[in-house]
Amino acid sequence: MFTGIIEAVGTVESIQPHPHGGARIAVRAFPMAVGESLAINGVCLTVQQVEGDLLYFDAVPETLRRTNLGMLRAGDAVNLERPLTPESRLGGHFVQGHVDTTARLSEIREEGNARVLRFQLDDASYMRYIVPKGSIAVDGISLTVVDVGADWFTVWIIPHTWAVTNLSRRQVGERVNIETDILARYVERLLEARS
Repeated sequence: MFTGIIEAVGTVESIQPHPHGGARIAVRAFPMAVGESLAINGVCLTVQQVEGDLLYFDAVPETLRRTNLGMLRAGDAVNLERPLTPESRLGGHFVQGHVDTTARLSEIREEGNARVLRFQLDDASYMRYIVPKGSIAVDGISLTVVDVGADWFTVWIIPHTWAVTNLSRRQVGERVNIETDILARYVERLLEARS
């Protein structure tokens, strides 16, 4: 479980495709131990190997299909967050690290000291979980939804978030990972069970 408050931006060192699907991803980050979890662009992965600050992760074919990890290249910046501990402060919202879908960044505009980003979902069926003033994780960053449409939503980015995450490096047309708020999914499931 994560909060969506990014600790650092790491760098992809390499991605080695597995011959039968999946890949091994090497990320330059902070030292961790084998077996620990780390959210990379909001995707919860397990450290498989450690060489100083170089961490290796195995991503299965489902992870590569559902997220933007399969599009990463050496040198790309990725958002990093370690999981919550019992003593952690919850500064964002509950983020599982289980990405629902991806979205295309369709617009970046400056307004005052903020940047307004508009994202178009690759699978519009997830819009039912996205509401104005609700929480969403974009590449693992806990953000507040502002406006919504049939297949898009906007978020406003404060200067600090712009400076300390990989959003400042994103270009229009690039894909990001989207995790909708877990609460909406559970409410929907409970309502289905009642009917």
